[in-house]
Amino acid sequence: MKILVGMSGGVDSSVTAMLLQQQGHEVIGVTMSIWDKNTNFRGNLSADSCFSPHEEQDVAVAKAICVKMGIPYHVLDCSARYKRMVLDNFKSEYKAGRTPNPCVMCNSYIKFNALPEEAAAQGIIFDKFATGHYAQVVLNNQTNRYEIHRGVDNTKDQSYFLYRLTQEQLARVEMPLGIYSKKEVRQLAQNFGLEVADKPDSQDFYAGDINDILQNEPQIGDFVNKDGKVLGHHQGYWNYTIGQRRGMGIAAERPLYVIGIDKNKNQVLVGFEEECERSGLIATNLCWSAMTGLREPIECEAKIRSSQQPTAVKVTPLDNDKIEVVFYTKQKAIAPGQSVVLYQNDVVLGGGVIEKAI
Repeated sequence: MKILVGMSGGVDSSVTAMLLQQQGHEVIGVTMSIWDKNTNFRGNLSADSCFSPHEEQDVAVAKAICVKMGIPYHVLDCSARYKRMVLDNFKSEYKAGRTPNPCVMCNSYIKFNALPEEAAAQGIIFDKFATGHYAQVVLNNQTNRYEIHRGVDNTKDQSYFLYRLTQEQLARVEMPLGIYSKKEVRQLAQNFGLEVADKPDSQDFYAGDINDILQNEPQIGDFVNKDGKVLGHHQGYWNYTIGQRRGMGIAAERPLYVIGIDKNKNQVLVGFEEECERSGLIATNLCWSAMTGLREPIECEAKIRSSQQPTAVKVTPLDNDKIEVVFYTKQKAIAPGQSVVLYQNDVVLGGGVIEKAI
């Protein structure tokens, strides 16, 4: 089988390519170019991230690995679609006082869509597209639907970021690392003689100041508490997200958290930790994976951020393609714009974009 492997120059995608080649597949390496050279990067030049001025270095590493493997390698320009689908969404969400999740958008529209589409447009012939994600794609023979299962390494599981992949996308995807732990993958890299065996993981989608992307001019606004009392000042509500604790410079008897944002007044509402807790949320822009939709309430588990373990919830369908998710244990920092992903055991049922906390 001819398999196109998305390669970032990191250990995960490199081991993915090696494993597939060992299994007898004809492997083709490809890297998507997404960096906008007009970005005024003011970040940590030593930090590694997906959207990064280090792109040329990552390409050089990926190319060297492909040469070592003796396989073809291509760099494909996806920057225009990345800007339109990911960066423009990032800007509009922050300006709306919401907290976007660019990794979810990138996977759905760029990595698993624009990249293989561009490869096909360039005449590259392949049967499947593979990535180094820590998740599993399984065909359920009873429902005849492709399911996303959590990776066996709970500390590295990336299923949360993949819930928006369509059945068409999942049908052509391979994720061989889903059955391995990160430690095992690094050991495989050493066994393969890969120089990237000890390369640190990318920590975020961007390692700079978000204003490099937003390009907003500072605008003085107020920090206020729930009684409307002004506690301090900031330079723009878009610099803050629900649940944020640092960077406010307000003296208080206990740590303060961002608990709300009013973009129209340019105000950031702050409160103590317990004021950051909510019992549920409303989500919209739904995408279903292991099921076709929700017609009656169900009990399952949910995650509102990738790093947390799934927690018990009751999910109720609402009108206008929305759901209500009620947690049995209150959750901190339910941020509009982020995703809620629903699970049944290790299987992703689906998810949506958080509209508001309740």
